[in-house]
Formats: sequence, C-alpha cells, structure tokens
Amino acid sequence: MRDTAKAGALRAAATAAGVSVDVRALDVTDRAPVAACLAGLDRLDALVNNAGAGHLGTLEQESVEDVRAVMEVNFFGVLNVTKAALPLLRQSRGRVLTVTSVGGVVGQPFNEAYCAAKFAVEGFMESLAAVAAAEILALLEAEQPAFRVQTSDAARAFTAVKLADGDGSAVQALTGGWIAQGTPPWRPGRSSRSSRRGAGWRPAPVSATAPPLSYPQTRNS
Repeated sequence: MRDTAKAGALRAAATAAGVSVDVRALDVTDRAPVAACLAGLDRLDALVNNAGAGHLGTLEQESVEDVRAVMEVNFFGVLNVTKAALPLLRQSRGRVLTVTSVGGVVGQPFNEAYCAAKFAVEGFMESLAAVAAAEILALLEAEQPAFRVQTSDAARAFTAVKLADGDGSAVQALTGGWIAQGTPPWRPGRSSRSSRRGAGWRPAPVSATAPPLSYPQTRNS
C-alpha cells in the first residue's frame, strides 16, 4: 500500500474475517520499496498487479513528461513488481494476476497515454506467459483461454470488436463515432479518477477546430 496510514479499513475487514494481514509500504514506480516489500518472505503464491492511475488527455495538449508519468505507474510499475516477485513465484509455482483494462485492447480517443500503457501491459504479459509457462508458472490477465479473463459482458462485447478486426476499420468506426457525437465515451459529468487532473476534472465537448483536434478542459463547480 502506498500510504499505510490508510490501512485501517483493510485491517478491520481482516479482523472481521478472522484472518491476519501484513500491510507494507509500496510504491510500484520505485524499485527500492518494491524490493523492501518482498524482503524476508519465504514463500509467495500469488502476485496481483492492481496498482494503476487513470488519466485523460490528448498528446497535443499535454507534455511528453505527462505521458511518461502515466507509463511509469501503469506499465513500468507492473514490470518492477513482477520482476522482483518472479524468483519467489517460480519456487512456489505460483501465479501472476494482472488487472488491465479494455483500454489495453481498444484505443480510446483522448485517452492515448493510458491506453498505450495498458496496450504495453497486454503485450508484455502475453509475451511473458509462454516463457513463464515453460518454467511452471501460471499467468492470468484480467481484462478464454485462461490467460485472459474478461470481467463483464460489456467488456467481452467491447474487446470482441478489436479481436475480430483484421484491418482496424471496425475500431476506427467505433471510436470515430464517439468523436462525431461530440463527446468521448464517458458518462457526462463523471469525474476522472486521475490524481494528475484532480477529482473535479471532467471531459468537455469536443470541437474539431484548429488545432487539428481541440479538447477543451473544464472543472466541476
């Protein structure tokens, strides 16, 4: 947990369930606390890569540094923790469960950095799975085969468009429709979870004017 001061609810739930928990500080973007978190463990049966940060923005209106920050949490964070945990997981023949997103299958307008990070995670885990399987380590990716598990009917329908789209035209028709309607595919008024934008930030109507594609930003009152 990045801030162990917020572990009260977790500890209370564990006590109510009659189980014990060992809460440790962890920042997935920093390899030192990752190593410290795993230090002293004799056995590890499973790793759940669940840390992530939402982000909304388009390249023309944000810096490359903004994009790198998104990649650090959502992609390199997964790499940092997975790499550190693999020796223990190999010993136990354990599992890696990585929570990704439909944004890792279908690229979404005004969500380039986040989708790029999730695409990277998908490719990384898909590539690593065969190597790990050869060493008797199972990897699952939540987003069958057992490698990829969709978590809802909506996710299955959404990703099916991409998985059956040989030349990319179906996805472009889908996402182009969002642009034509004047808003991205998020519910009006729903706040982004991105701490970089702030809790009150929400997407505003799209205007296809100069610069090539303008995405005005507003804040909730």
